[in-house]
Amino acid sequence: MKLYSRSQLVKAALVGATFGVVIALCSVAYVSLNSKKSDDSNRSQEEQQTAQNEAVSESFAQTASQKEVVYERESVQQKLVSEKTIPVASASYSPYTQDEQQNISVYEKCNEAVVNITTQEMAYNWFWEPVVQEGGSGSGSIIDKRGYVVTNVHVISNATKINISLADGSSYEGTVIGKDVESDIAVIKFNPPDNVTLKTIDFGDSNNLKVGQKVIAIGNPFALERTMTTGIISGLGRPIQESTNVIIRNMIQTDAAINPGNSGGPLLDTNGKMVGINTMIISNSGSSAGIGFAVPVSTARRVVDDLIKYRTVNRGVLKITPVQMTSSIARYARLSISTGILVSSVEKGSSTEKSGLLGGTQAVQYGNRFNPTTIYLGGDIITGIDSISVKTYADYMSALESKRPSDTVTVTVFRDGEYKKLKVTLDGKESSTTSNTKSSTL
Repeated sequence: MKLYSRSQLVKAALVGATFGVVIALCSVAYVSLNSKKSDDSNRSQEEQQTAQNEAVSESFAQTASQKEVVYERESVQQKLVSEKTIPVASASYSPYTQDEQQNISVYEKCNEAVVNITTQEMAYNWFWEPVVQEGGSGSGSIIDKRGYVVTNVHVISNATKINISLADGSSYEGTVIGKDVESDIAVIKFNPPDNVTLKTIDFGDSNNLKVGQKVIAIGNPFALERTMTTGIISGLGRPIQESTNVIIRNMIQTDAAINPGNSGGPLLDTNGKMVGINTMIISNSGSSAGIGFAVPVSTARRVVDDLIKYRTVNRGVLKITPVQMTSSIARYARLSISTGILVSSVEKGSSTEKSGLLGGTQAVQYGNRFNPTTIYLGGDIITGIDSISVKTYADYMSALESKRPSDTVTVTVFRDGEYKKLKVTLDGKESSTTSNTKSSTL
């Protein structure tokens, strides 16, 4: 065990006390320093918080200002809208496609102007007594508020009574204004009451139609009134033989369903304008097979105008007695051609005669022995008119269908074994009804 003296103990105590004081002072300094740092840190956080609060307040102020501008702008717009100074687009929802809306629009515009035509015909029973029976049926379009209706000739042929039914269920008796067999177009008329305003269909333009263009047909197939079908134009300029002596040229072909009862009804474009008059179909079954034909409205417009004014079509003609060439005539006359139109005679003093067309001079009996006909051989044989080849009487009539009196046509004839071209001025077709009806046209 180590022993210490008293002086050594006193020195040790003094050293320990001094060290304690130093430690205490260091502790106080450390605490003071940390306290200052804490104060500085708290002061910095307070300053940052104050700055953030000021920024938020400024942001709120800017937002409020912007909202006031927006509110002011919306208020101005609402005021302009209320005053109808700017247009506002409608955002209404439509359950129909654009194509459906188009179809609906055309139907609503035109269906009330399509009429149902039924006829009665005179027939004879087993005792040869005259009786009235049901005839045909078809469609027609009201083209004038006075009650004029355009339809097909074959719809009203042989009719002794014509009945016209309108969309509202009313029915009127119709009278024939005029018929044109060459174009299969007829105009009939009924007299609506004074308090009835008729819906009409306007003529469109058939000269600028395109294959593939959408068309709409409205008619009364199988007596189902105002039925609408749609399709496209399948072909243009079709020459279709309507009957033995009638070829209608420039027909419109369409795949829109056309059935019995559609005849005479309108073929419409997507604006609801009439571009054709539905006339016939080609079908083995008698129902629609996707091949229908319509008379173009360019033909209908000209024909209808004449029928209303003159009750006949003011068409240019050749003043000749035409005879259809046959192999029998060719053999008898020792001719090298057996088709075309033989000019049996030419009317004296006519423009046709002045143009140089020659008639025959050799009289022969033609036909059966019980009903022979006298014709004259040796005249010209017409084989073409303008650009149309003429082989049959139907070709001949078709080539002149669109011509007017005083028009000049190029007529190709076979004369003395050679083909010649003549410039022929067409005559007018006098009609016994023309002079009687001109004064009463509307």
